[in-house]
Amino acid sequence: MLQSLFQPRPAAPAVATITPAALQRRLDAGEPVHVLDVRSSAEFAHDGRIAQARLLPLPLLAQRLAEVPRDAEVVLVCRSGQRSGLAAEMLVRHGFDRALNLVGGMQAWARAGLPTVRG
Repeated sequence: MLQSLFQPRPAAPAVATITPAALQRRLDAGEPVHVLDVRSSAEFAHDGRIAQARLLPLPLLAQRLAEVPRDAEVVLVCRSGQRSGLAAEMLVRHGFDRALNLVGGMQAWARAGLPTVRG
């Protein structure tokens, strides 16, 4: 048992990233990008969100992988980029090779002055 505690863990899969400005350009161009917000429903409703984003909280993601499109890019979003990074790693481990993490999350999106929706 102790031996298993000290064995190295497999490296986290490499996850591609996208900046807020690059995502906004792609959304403005009408590119087929699915924005998946992994925050809580309260954060999603009250803290502002990307208009095209769909809510799928991180704790539910593993149970609802069938709802995530495999045939298009999926940009994962959270408050700071940490939870969405974990979500993107999960998707990559499950064969989603077009998962992208939004660098800096909604904080970076807001700092860039990009549009948000509340409520």
